Amino acid sequence: MTSYLIANYNVLDQDGYNEYLSAVGATISAHGGKILVAGPGSTAVEGDPGEITVVLEFPTRQALEGWYDSSEYQEIIHLRTENTEGGLVFADEFSAPD
Repeated sequence: MTSYLIANYNVLDQDGYNEYLSAVGATISAHGGKILVAGPGSTAVEGDPGEITVVLEFPTRQALEGWYDSSEYQEIIHLRTENTEGGLVFADEFSAPD
């Protein structure tokens, strides 16, 4: 079942965040992930979401968690967490009941 990472956050330090952006794409691809949405430009309809919305797609939850927990990603995660503020969730593809 396809799994997604959905993140919404504000950038606190653009220079530090730019370091993250230059490194993260290769880690995602190496684990079978695809970037579906990334960047500013979302339209807030309800609540107070951050300026950046990201949606990543992975073929399975195992692949998503494998990417997140990988040594390659763990080496750079601080570049996101120290330079942004917001939230991140893992969500599985919807499957309608029979």
